[in-house]
Amino acid sequence: MIGQLRPHLRPRRRLGPARLSVPQALLLGLIVVLTVFPIYWMVVSSLKTNFDLLTGTRISLLPNLAALQLQNYVLMWQRLDLAIYVRNSLIIVGTATVIAVALASLSGFSMAYFRFRGAGVYSLAVTATQLLPGIMFLLPVFLLFTQVQQLTGLQIVNTHQGLILLYVAFFMPLSIFILRSYFSAIPRELIEAAQVDGTTVMGAFWRVVVPLSVPGLIATATYVFLTAWDELLFAVVMTQSADTQTIPVGIRAYIGQQAGHYDLLMAAATAVCVPPALIFLFLQRQMVSGLTAGAVK
Repeated sequence: MIGQLRPHLRPRRRLGPARLSVPQALLLGLIVVLTVFPIYWMVVSSLKTNFDLLTGTRISLLPNLAALQLQNYVLMWQRLDLAIYVRNSLIIVGTATVIAVALASLSGFSMAYFRFRGAGVYSLAVTATQLLPGIMFLLPVFLLFTQVQQLTGLQIVNTHQGLILLYVAFFMPLSIFILRSYFSAIPRELIEAAQVDGTTVMGAFWRVVVPLSVPGLIATATYVFLTAWDELLFAVVMTQSADTQTIPVGIRAYIGQQAGHYDLLMAAATAVCVPPALIFLFLQRQMVSGLTAGAVK
């Protein structure tokens, strides 16, 4: 009798990987081709002669291995001080990334685990900064930096530290938003258990939260680095000499100098894309997992 009252349980089906339909696969393939083809054509064009690019002769989708113009990269390196621009970009972007992620992690942790007066207003203000276009801040920021330099003597215009300060201020809000979502997905019980063992809140943050948040930190740092690496508008205004200018500014000046030499321009564009491409290639798994891990608790 008891056995008859037991409910009939159906075996659970294992969900396998979702399969794309033919139209979905074709659409996805078209999107991939449209995304990758400009990059591919940039690399192929950098290995052709300028005559071929201007006249359209011997243009093919596949490069001619017997006539690769590798000297384009040699000439580009001789005419463009690429090493100086790469050094400036690595110093400015790398330092800004470390500072922005460090400060954003502390702020995001505070917003995720503490309840304090004004938390809602602060969160709204952080989010609202992303609604304003950056060009609105261009002239006010430049005038502010100029006046501060004149009044205090602090060199923040046409210097590495000035652009670092600017990038940290611009990329912190979205970094805070990303890290707060990631920290909120970490169980609060882990921090409380660490505090029971005698660890302070900051000790729990460094020993528990940070190790568990490595994918989120890598994703945020990658976003900041790649975005700052391509930033041009503020870099053009805030730097005037080659000793402080970043790669986008140098490429912009190089375009004016080598107008019509599309082979050298494509070689320069290919060379400056290598560092961010390598970073994304090695950190893409951590970046994707870090951006999606905070979506669900």
